[in-house]
Amino acid sequence: MTTCRTKRFHAPLWASLTATFFGIGLARPGPGSWASAATVLLWWVLTRWLPIAAQPPAAILLALLAVAIGIPAATQLSRATGLKDPQFVVIDEVAGQLITLIFVPVSWQSLLAGFILFRGFDMLKPPPLRLLEKLPEGTGIVVDDVGAGLYALAVMQILLHFGRGWSWLPR
Repeated sequence: MTTCRTKRFHAPLWASLTATFFGIGLARPGPGSWASAATVLLWWVLTRWLPIAAQPPAAILLALLAVAIGIPAATQLSRATGLKDPQFVVIDEVAGQLITLIFVPVSWQSLLAGFILFRGFDMLKPPPLRLLEKLPEGTGIVVDDVGAGLYALAVMQILLHFGRGWSWLPR
């Protein structure tokens, strides 16, 4: 089995690469914000080649993939480090950020708004997100950010559809 040695722990290479989103989780300061920013940028690049109708299903599929692969990867790194929620595990931010951008028209304004909303909900952890963190291992690491992404998605959709004073957002 191939392993990745980061600092003083060993974890399978696939888990280290996935959980740290190819090393972005090692960036300082604020690895979660770096991972969210990278996700927004990669989503913007990807949408250049996707028809508009294919963008929501693609965001859903990528978010599901990040969750499905991210939970076991986060579990592996959590076990390897002995930490409940290592800061460098950022695949959860990738999943949550992608959820935020489902059904959001791609423009710099909407991507920035989605970034700010997701990071805000991820940091504040309104109820019941704090409780979701208590779930075991990778599930607790990832699912609270899925919840933050759902909160941000809901607010983003409200702004897009009912926010008349938010004319800078595309409709």
